[in-house]
Amino acid sequence: MRSVPLFRSPEMCSKSWWPRCWCLTEEPRRRNKKRVPSFRKLLRTSQIKLDNKLKNKQYKQKSAAKKYRKEQKKLREAVRDAISRKPFPLEECKKKQVAGKYKEEEEDALPLDMMDEDDLKLMEDLAQKASFLTRDLSSNEPVHVKKRKHESVIEKYEKVPRRMQTEPEKELIHLLPIKDKSGIIPQAVEKPVLNVAHDEEEGTEEMEEGEDFVEEPLPVLTPEEMAAQRRQKLQERKMHIAALASAILSEPDNNIKKLKELRAMLMEQDPNVAVIVRKLVMVSLMEIFKDIVPSYKIRPLTEAEKATKVKKETQKLREFEEGLVSQYKFYLENLEQTIKDWKQRKLKKSNVISLKAYKGLAEVAVKCLCELLVALPHFNFHNNIIVLIVPLMNDPSKMISELCFEAVKKLFKQDKLGYASLGVVKVISGLVRGRNYDVRPEVLKVFLHLRIKEVELQKDSEDIAPKKKFMTYKEKRKNLSRMQRKWKKAEEKLERELLEAEASESKEKKLKLHTETLNIVFVTYFRILKKAQKSPLLPAVLEGLAKFAHLINVEFFDDLLIVLHSLIASGDLSYRESLHCILSAFHILSGQGDVLNIDPMKFYTHLYKTLFSLHAGGTNEDIGIVLQCLDVMFAKRRKQVSQQRALAFLKRLSTLALHVLPNSSVGILATNRIFMQMFPKMDLLLDNESQGSGVYLPELDEPEHCNAQNTALWELHLLQRHYHPTVQKFAAHLIAGAPTEGSGALSLDFSQRSATELFEAYCMKGMTFNPPVASVTPRRKDTFSQMDSFLDEELNKQLQQHISETVVHKSLDFAKHLKETSLS
Repeated sequence: MRSVPLFRSPEMCSKSWWPRCWCLTEEPRRRNKKRVPSFRKLLRTSQIKLDNKLKNKQYKQKSAAKKYRKEQKKLREAVRDAISRKPFPLEECKKKQVAGKYKEEEEDALPLDMMDEDDLKLMEDLAQKASFLTRDLSSNEPVHVKKRKHESVIEKYEKVPRRMQTEPEKELIHLLPIKDKSGIIPQAVEKPVLNVAHDEEEGTEEMEEGEDFVEEPLPVLTPEEMAAQRRQKLQERKMHIAALASAILSEPDNNIKKLKELRAMLMEQDPNVAVIVRKLVMVSLMEIFKDIVPSYKIRPLTEAEKATKVKKETQKLREFEEGLVSQYKFYLENLEQTIKDWKQRKLKKSNVISLKAYKGLAEVAVKCLCELLVALPHFNFHNNIIVLIVPLMNDPSKMISELCFEAVKKLFKQDKLGYASLGVVKVISGLVRGRNYDVRPEVLKVFLHLRIKEVELQKDSEDIAPKKKFMTYKEKRKNLSRMQRKWKKAEEKLERELLEAEASESKEKKLKLHTETLNIVFVTYFRILKKAQKSPLLPAVLEGLAKFAHLINVEFFDDLLIVLHSLIASGDLSYRESLHCILSAFHILSGQGDVLNIDPMKFYTHLYKTLFSLHAGGTNEDIGIVLQCLDVMFAKRRKQVSQQRALAFLKRLSTLALHVLPNSSVGILATNRIFMQMFPKMDLLLDNESQGSGVYLPELDEPEHCNAQNTALWELHLLQRHYHPTVQKFAAHLIAGAPTEGSGALSLDFSQRSATELFEAYCMKGMTFNPPVASVTPRRKDTFSQMDSFLDEELNKQLQQHISETVVHKSLDFAKHLKETSLS
């Protein structure tokens, strides 16, 4: 097809048969016309192509509308500026008083007699009206159009610059088609476009009117009136929050939109009640989500599921779930933003809350996140909450860090499957590595609360396995026929097999999750042992290794024992850290390490040397670690321990029991009782006579060469006179040879409890005597009163007797005196 030029000259139009108006108007209109696509074509077009077309169309509309608004704004400013300036006439020549003097000069300067009358009149009119200042700048008419008298109309029209259409095209909204006999009829409606320019013009007019209006000063309120007004506002907000919350809880499916209204109150702008209202809304939303959140994770729908027709109930449930997830997401984002603003110490310009109040808001936000972390571990965005909470465990604020610690501990204790624990352990490992091991030791101590033990695994699998109650034989015989009993038996057998398969599958999943969790924990521990041995995290690492050492792979045992011994030999560790090293080493050797041919004599020697570092002061709490070490080193390895080593430890522990607190003394004596029952010939130390050559050397740090068989347990006689009754019982029991039966045996309450349990049971942390001292009974008071009355009676008797004896003596003296006087 031959191309036709858009604009034609008059000569071309005159030679051709096309009319002039078609050349200028019809061709552009035909080219700009856009056909509405048919419904069949829309069906054939892909959704991606339609989306791209729609985006391009919207972008063009926005750019065209923006350009149109800029041009209109410039025109309005130019018109407003021209109108604001008042036209003034040209200055007339002032008439001089002496006209003749300057007459010749004026005639030379203004040769008006040489101008035509018409031109002179035109200039005078222009001088009076000044129309060139007040003309319409938006018109395209040339300024000096009147002077061009001989110019043709066609050339003037052709020289006027063309302007493309800048108004935005109207968008079509495609509606559902109509089908009749003729076929499918597509329907579309023009989308209304807001007149932005008109709105801006109205806004400028309102601002101009507002400048003229002078606001009246607000009345000054007294402090009492301000407090009353604040209480009233606060009460109104509380009632509104309560109404919204009760409506949501009563019918969550129908009132999910009110959740958005309640969440909007987190942006309260009234400075008098903003802080309290935001705190109340945070806590209210947290409780609402805990109540209405389902017990499953909501996944997004696929495109195929969205296109499928479903029932009204299913569609309603989908809308509820979608709204719940979106509002829950926005709520978590608000909490996160509150914490970030407080950490960065920055406020938005539109905010009405001070920096001091932001700390309280951040604490409430952290509490809400901790509650959601523990209460909703199965729901959406749980990993996002973990990423927020774990770094706050290392926060300088003690309150916030303790809140996060307690939340993670609760999560570990109640997590039976292990999904949530695995997520937390991954984030903690990344945090420790990212901070270059510069974190608080409590961050790693959280690992001690992980539920990773074989006993707990078996117990959890029993708890998780669904318990199905089957009919008994009597119930079947009573309620069912013979054929029904036969079918019932087959059904129950199938159900039992399904339950067993499900339980085994869940156990395998848990074992897999726990294995992955332990791998991450041990990788974190080994990195610290390798790269940060002088870090304050080392005690937490050693404590964790002591707890989970029985789950370490045998291939790492040799290297790990070498590292632990090198740490002890370096001398850089405190006694507590060295105790953890010893405990870790013996946990390794007592489990899978039994197959290894390793002599841990150096660890025995170090523990024997460390015992006298403990006393009744601050180190008394570390006796619990010593008791655990002794249990692993002697009770679980009694076949590998020599008699000399057991005698040396028995003697040193008895000496240690003299200068520690009562609970530690009870634990140590309970350990000595186990020694005397497990190892033969321990009663040598109860005899005063020596059983071998040599002298006992208590200051020697080698248990094998201190000659402990040549001493006696004289400490037990001192402990038998201890002020604590339980210590007295244990000392008397050991002096009798620790019998299991007879008069010297202990009661079941003491004999069936381990040394660690007795140490914790008789703890005196509350600064109270344990067991408590019996108070004075009223009977004793009556006895004292009776004794007082008895003494009073005896005193009265003695006094009366004394008085009577005195009277008798005086009477005898008087009679004697009378007799002497009479004889004289």
